[in-house]
Amino acid sequence: MNSFTGFDYSTEAVPSPCYLLEESLLRRNLELIRSVRERAGVEIILAFKSFALWKTFPVFREYIPYSTASSLSEALLAYREMGSKAHTFAPVYTDSEFDTIADCSSHITFNSVAQYMKYRDKAQKRGVSCGLRINPEYSPVETGLYNPCAPGSRLGVTADALGGSLPDGIEGLHFHTLCESTSHDLEQTLLTVERRFGSLLDRVKWLNMGGGHLMTRKGYDTEHLVSLLRGFKSRHPNLHIILEPGSAFTWCTGVLVSTVEDIVENHGVRTAMLNVSFACHMPDCLEMPYQPYIIGAENGVLPGRHIYRMGGNSCLSGDFVGDWSFDRPLQPGDRIVFEDMIHYTTVKTTMFNGITHPPIAIRHTDGRVEMLREFRYEDYRSRMD
Repeated sequence: MNSFTGFDYSTEAVPSPCYLLEESLLRRNLELIRSVRERAGVEIILAFKSFALWKTFPVFREYIPYSTASSLSEALLAYREMGSKAHTFAPVYTDSEFDTIADCSSHITFNSVAQYMKYRDKAQKRGVSCGLRINPEYSPVETGLYNPCAPGSRLGVTADALGGSLPDGIEGLHFHTLCESTSHDLEQTLLTVERRFGSLLDRVKWLNMGGGHLMTRKGYDTEHLVSLLRGFKSRHPNLHIILEPGSAFTWCTGVLVSTVEDIVENHGVRTAMLNVSFACHMPDCLEMPYQPYIIGAENGVLPGRHIYRMGGNSCLSGDFVGDWSFDRPLQPGDRIVFEDMIHYTTVKTTMFNGITHPPIAIRHTDGRVEMLREFRYEDYRSRMD
């Protein structure tokens, strides 16, 4: 039972396995994001790298009109499915893709001066506003895999490399330093950006503050964020400010429903074998790593409780996470419902081992469950076709 929506995920209306998005929770997040956008006077756009379920875009368009892309496919998705041109940044562009990317983009940020010089004529001919990604050499992110400003990072141009000047035709700057971060982390970033790139801010038209602004997380200080952005705008009135969060849009908006198929025990360690895979269907749990919450269980080992690892159904030895504590012993057939499994899941899943991909569904505000996508053998086969 979901404590927020009161929905019973054991119902036959939801198959197992299945990603289930709750429209009511999505709209709650979208309303908060729209409120921040309007009160702060900034633009907030959806980052497809976190969530790209295009059948939900009609809901998104009620609240925001634009999105950010990091590849040719994402730029096409923005143009064809979101119905607007993308704000695009990619670490590197290629000759075979750039023309189409430019056709689908209103803004393009380049990762280096060399790439800008190579493609600026093609971009400007199409009326694209060109920007440069800067590297403030500061990030609060502690996980190396997600720190874009670590020493030697391939992402963005440092202040020393720019030498206080910008190439002709650059209209914007773009930085990305955060990952599921707070407004106070952004505040430290802005202080660093102003210190290292302050002389350049008055020479451009827009500043993209990247993603990682987890404004929909419980406890996030949205009032501080609004005040911070207003203050920055007052110091730099020439700048159009853009934020492109990913996780914030779909944070805590849905689950991954799974089922216990077997219980195995080895040296006193009990593992509930599931019909889903951490490696294939919840990859951030292994990459970051982190332990997700399960409805009806507690993370960690609690005295007097029944302790289990959760085991994925791929052949990867490390396809498990744990431990969790349950009030009663688990049995084959029990449903295990992982919370907060909508962002950075369906966009990152794989078909490693040919593991069956969970279908994707949405529960509408009227309680109706609609299946948006189901996967079959043909989907696996066509990847190698």
